[in-house]
Amino acid sequence: MKLPFNENTLVRDIVNVFPKSSDIFKKNRIDFCCGGSIPLTEAASEKSVNVENLMAELGELFQQNANSAEDMEFWTQTESVKLVKHIQDQYHRTLEEELKLMSPYVTKVARVHGANHPELIKMHDLFYELKKELLEHTAKEDATVFPALLSLDDPNTPNREEILKEIRELEKEHDHAGAILKELREITSDFTPPIDACGTYRLVYKRLEMLEEHTFMHVHLENNILFPRYFETATV
Repeated sequence: MKLPFNENTLVRDIVNVFPKSSDIFKKNRIDFCCGGSIPLTEAASEKSVNVENLMAELGELFQQNANSAEDMEFWTQTESVKLVKHIQDQYHRTLEEELKLMSPYVTKVARVHGANHPELIKMHDLFYELKKELLEHTAKEDATVFPALLSLDDPNTPNREEILKEIRELEKEHDHAGAILKELREITSDFTPPIDACGTYRLVYKRLEMLEEHTFMHVHLENNILFPRYFETATV
């Protein structure tokens, strides 16, 4: 079966047509959400990854999943109002709940083990910085920015440039959240707990990794599918 992408396809577009490729990009530390607007060959070069080997791995995974449902491709074809509701229901509400549930575990692990593992103190501070950033960000999207964005479907909507400027600000906030997640991954050695880690310690690292994956897909839907619809139709 012919692959629907090649070495020159933008990373974000590969994820759009083949969502499970995100697992391979994640493993190779290739950014497919905030930094996904570059060709695969360039992204591989930045991370010193052999692009031929990467394509082979992507091709093998694609063949294994050839008959699976491609949810991301579905969302590229879905009207914006439904996509926004999907983001709110599946990402915003889930994120709010997960951040609430994770907080006491993060605090406990840093308090109990921070003396012997000082990286946990930094992990604690970064988590709470990320929590504050994401909760403020999603609240703003729900209350004002998403309704304003959807109003752009009406060609007579005033203040179009102001609304697009707000969207650019959201993208900057995504970049900041991505930078925090990158730092979390680095200080936790790719979310790998030490041999002496207790169950709660391991749980925190696993859930941080899941939070990273969830956030990357959340940002991908917005940065690479939802927002471009409006920038592409904006008057120059």
